[in-house]
Amino acid sequence: LSKEEIEALADEHAQNPSMRVLQKKLAEEITRMVHSQNDLDTAISASNILFGKATEENLRQLSEEDFLSVFEGVPQATIARKEAIGSSIVDLLALKSGFLSSNSEARRALKENAISVNKEKVNEQFVLSESNLINNLYVLLQRGKKNYCILVLNTE
Repeated sequence: LSKEEIEALADEHAQNPSMRVLQKKLAEEITRMVHSQNDLDTAISASNILFGKATEENLRQLSEEDFLSVFEGVPQATIARKEAIGSSIVDLLALKSGFLSSNSEARRALKENAISVNKEKVNEQFVLSESNLINNLYVLLQRGKKNYCILVLNTE
């Protein structure tokens, strides 16, 4: 970074420290130097997906490796593709994935507008289709802001 860029960042930080511009810029520069621009872009995308206002389109832009990396540690449920495609969201949330404990809990969460499929809010009429699959294999279920489950659809 040039002296002018550093001074501009310091001024911006002094005006609004809560924006953490210095910390963010330092993290970006170190990531770029140690890894690569591509890894930095992936990290920013992952951060936006986990903590920002990501969309299904953002998920679709991730490679399978990056998708699994972003959601590392998230519970997964494997179900047969033929059993999942055409299933109602209530069945997917409770019976088939075990993400929620019962159909009634699934219905309550849906009425509270707390359920998303691939980062898009859904209602009780939602039915899973092939077009919902990420990397032709995964579906991301979400309840609220922090509770996730990945459905892995196999061909068996």
